[in-house]
Amino acid sequence: QVQLVESGGGLVQAGASLKLSCAASGRTSSNINMGWFRQAPGKEREIVAAISWRTAYLSYRDSVKGRFTISRDNAKYTVYLQMNSLQPEDTAVYYCAARNSDYGKYEYWGQGTQVTVSS
Repeated sequence: QVQLVESGGGLVQAGASLKLSCAASGRTSSNINMGWFRQAPGKEREIVAAISWRTAYLSYRDSVKGRFTISRDNAKYTVYLQMNSLQPEDTAVYYCAARNSDYGKYEYWGQGTQVTVSS
């Protein structure tokens, strides 16, 4: 099992920034992939960004490219999501997720943190 603990959500105005953190513990592997998902009210959960520990490959959904940055602290098995130029449409519950491989479903999930962007 992998445990994920998130922090950093909040209420901000449009144009502001927030940084989310997610620390992994437990049965983490050197091939862990960690990602950030979000789910807005009435919408399906969608992936926002992801990073591979083994390859350092990064991926982003188009709507956040240039505004959000995913990064990691290898020693702490912690992943960050720096969110700049936040817009009301970024309002959602943000979830950290992990899988111990480069492919397949994300098996482990954090509890979620609310991000609310007011106009």
